[in-house]
Formats: sequence, structure tokens, C-alpha cells
Amino acid sequence: MVTGVQPGDPRDLAPQYVLPLVVRVERATPPARTDALEAAALAVLTLLTDPRSYGEGDWAGPVTAWTDARIRKVVRRARGAEWRRAEALDGITVIRGSAEVRVFPPVPLDGWPRDLARLQVAGTDLTDPQPPPPPPPGLPALWLNPDLEMTAGKAMAQVGHAAQLGLSALDQPTADRWRADGFPLAVRTPTARHWAELLRRDLPVVRDAGFTEVAPGTCTAVAEILTLGGRRPPSTPATED
Repeated sequence: MVTGVQPGDPRDLAPQYVLPLVVRVERATPPARTDALEAAALAVLTLLTDPRSYGEGDWAGPVTAWTDARIRKVVRRARGAEWRRAEALDGITVIRGSAEVRVFPPVPLDGWPRDLARLQVAGTDLTDPQPPPPPPPGLPALWLNPDLEMTAGKAMAQVGHAAQLGLSALDQPTADRWRADGFPLAVRTPTARHWAELLRRDLPVVRDAGFTEVAPGTCTAVAEILTLGGRRPPSTPATED
């Protein structure tokens, strides 16, 4: 998943990396869609704030290369032995309700580990057993465009990116507090009227490159996490790739 692609952008000259996410989808017990979406957002936030991802950490190099170029995320599914092989690779597993999602440090676009490259992207058409309730007031929320039909895998990439943009919009003390609390959040689909209101506000917005499922430049998700308080100066971009 990439957002806001601009022809001639210097980031295209950098080595391209992708952030792999794998959702566990067992035949008899697939996860609920909202659980999988929230697990994906939590997984991205957890990896970005893991000590291995910055400073002298083992993942700092790939994470920096990834964020300096196009910020791509790809979601694949695994079950049984596939999942066990994925768990054996360096990464972090996040559990949210019925969902398990494992996130891995970024890899070169054409250099996926074999046990991840062999996993399928298709097959993430997950559903919720019943509609999720509205998020409690004040809870950080990631909102998906109600006019779009996206597979769960595509939507997981979008909310993962929205979470990343939301985190980058916070000042450091607020981001640290959110992390210490375990990144409480909700992923929901608003009404058309609420979506229009969100787009009018000064909130981080994900705009997709249009490589899969949606048209280029489509607004796919909005991060409404500024209920937490402090934010960075207004120069922080609302969209990025």
C-alpha cells in the first residue's frame, strides 16, 4: 500500500522496501474482520515503537530505508504449518480478540523471505459476526471510507498506514503515553455524513496509490487520535507515502 504517489518524487530513487504483515486465517476459526483490522493497526504501531526499530536496533536500518522511500505494506494470510513457519521468522505477533497478526521488519520489494513470499494475498475476505458498536467517546479511532469495498487485507494495510500517520502527528510525550497505555484504538466505518465531516477536519488522511482495488488518490482512511491531546506543529503532513 502506497499513498500520494507523485511522478518524479525523489523517494522513488531510493531502494524500495515493504512492511509484511501476516494474518492467521484458519479454515475452521477465521478471525472477525474488525479484530483483524485493529490487530494490523496495533502491529504497525508496536513495530514502529519497538527499540529494535530505531537508534542502534537490529531493525533500524530496514525501517529507515522503508520510511525514506515509499511506505508500502502488504498483508498475506497463513494457516497451520504456514503460520508456524511465519512465527519462526523475526517479527512481532499481536493478538486482538479473535485475530492474530504478525508484523515483520521491512524487506526489499523483491527480496521477501521464502516462507513469506509463498503466502497468498487472496483469501482475506473476513466478516464480522455482528456489527461492532460505536467506539467510546475519546477513544482514538481509525475510520475507513464507507464508499469503498475493500478486502480485509487491503483494509488492514490502510488502517496500518492511518495508525502510522496518526502516531507521527502526536508530540513525543503524548505518543509515549499512548504506547504505555497499549495503544488503545478502534477501527470503524463511519456514515457518509460522518466521513465527510472527518475529511473537513485537520486529521491525517491516507490517499492510496491505486495499485490494487481502488483508484489512485482515493482517500481510504482517516486517523482521529488527536483526542489524546498534544500534537506536533502544523507542518506535519496529513498524507504521506
